[in-house]
Amino acid sequence: MTYRCFDVGIADKIARITLKRGDELNTMTPDFWRELPEIVRDIDDGAKARVIVIASTGKHFCAGMDLSVFTGGQSAGAAAALSGEERGRVRANLRNKVLELQETFGVLDRARMPVLVAVQGGCIGAGVDMISACDCRYATEDAFFVIQEINLGMTADVGTFPRLCHLMPQSALRELAYAGRRLPARRAKELGLVSEVFATPAEMLAHVMDVAKDIAEKSPLAVHGSKMMMNYARDHSIADGLDYIATWQAGMYNPETDMLESFMAKNQKRTAVFADLLPVKKGLGGV
Repeated sequence: MTYRCFDVGIADKIARITLKRGDELNTMTPDFWRELPEIVRDIDDGAKARVIVIASTGKHFCAGMDLSVFTGGQSAGAAAALSGEERGRVRANLRNKVLELQETFGVLDRARMPVLVAVQGGCIGAGVDMISACDCRYATEDAFFVIQEINLGMTADVGTFPRLCHLMPQSALRELAYAGRRLPARRAKELGLVSEVFATPAEMLAHVMDVAKDIAEKSPLAVHGSKMMMNYARDHSIADGLDYIATWQAGMYNPETDMLESFMAKNQKRTAVFADLLPVKKGLGGV
């Protein structure tokens, strides 16, 4: 399919999603918020890839929410006020809109396969919300991150705080959140937000694609289970996490297939061959 905000390609079991509005700083227009979850769900539900790589074009990775999104929301709110609709009900709809925006990045967090993101230049506002929902983050030396919402007089609300609190030390995060300062790539690596920093976008993408290749060669079921366990452990106590992984293993542990294949491949000095995850079947007849 053709998208307004993205180019999408799948090869060697790696899906590459590229923000393509570089001349417009890849701002997040209304089309962006519709297209991204549609793309990710299609890849995830169809088991069309074993890893997703998100990259960008132009000088900056993403300048955040496009003004058209804000303008549309304000116009709708003003129209509701002028029509005499009750304030509480209008605000309840606004809450649902925020939840809808959050879901755009929630699909990255819940995707059965890992999501790697490569950042060049500025990653601003909602761009930070997006990269915080990915599994692994990489950056160029000129990259920087800004929790821009505070500079606009609002609180970041699409995923930055719930996720970054698990990715960065509290003091450093709070400084960024309160002061709206830029976080340079090197400092982001020191704080654990990004895994590696590279001199050029080409070097970064070569590394990210190499990591993606390694992931794609592993058992998709084992990778899926690893992501599920880490996400669950992040959101629950240690005791809950241990209990959950015991339950997972009771249902998913199958040494007669992937483990046997990995042992045989090692003995035969060849690359292991694993089956893909099954597509998700929806509806009452699904499995």
